[in-house]
Amino acid sequence: MEQFDIFNINNHQNEYIDISNGEYLYFPSFFAKKESFSFLRSLIKEINWKQEEMNIYGKPVKFPRLTAWYGDDNRSYKFSGITLYPNKWTPLIINIKEKVESQIGTKFNSVLLNFYKNGNDSISWHSDAEEELGKNPIIASVSFGEKRLFQLKHNLSKEKREIELLNGSLLVMKGELQHYWKHQIPKTRQIKKERVNLTFRLLK
Repeated sequence: MEQFDIFNINNHQNEYIDISNGEYLYFPSFFAKKESFSFLRSLIKEINWKQEEMNIYGKPVKFPRLTAWYGDDNRSYKFSGITLYPNKWTPLIINIKEKVESQIGTKFNSVLLNFYKNGNDSISWHSDAEEELGKNPIIASVSFGEKRLFQLKHNLSKEKREIELLNGSLLVMKGELQHYWKHQIPKTRQIKKERVNLTFRLLK
């Protein structure tokens, strides 16, 4: 299995997470705190946020968060029964993307953004294993704003893990992980502030 060289990841402090059937690499402070809050304010203001709906048992149900899809031309993305068509890259997203790409040595052509207004906004158990992502996709997840709990659950063993995603953090997911694990951001009454998450992807 391809491995990250955890002793040669530029100069950012990182944590290699030992996990079966996949790989995680976590950078708690990839972006500086002040820079991260600036990015948060700009993304909330500039992004073309939408309240998407999915169909559950024949009834439309609104996503419990706002979303946006940005990427190269013709890089549409299907999940949860909907199709997202790309907005054009913004200078800010390109800036963030290039820093991530330089760090992990992977190029991305699209990004899904999620805006959590507070702890009532969430994302339920799922995996990012859509056909467009190819086999064993690499996904880079960047978080700005309020910290949130990221939970994982193995499909077979039911093993559970938790990671606290901090302001300015980078979480890299790769290997077989999306085929064996589900993840979620659960609701919580304790969180009152905003968070924006960007998950960079390479569509095939």
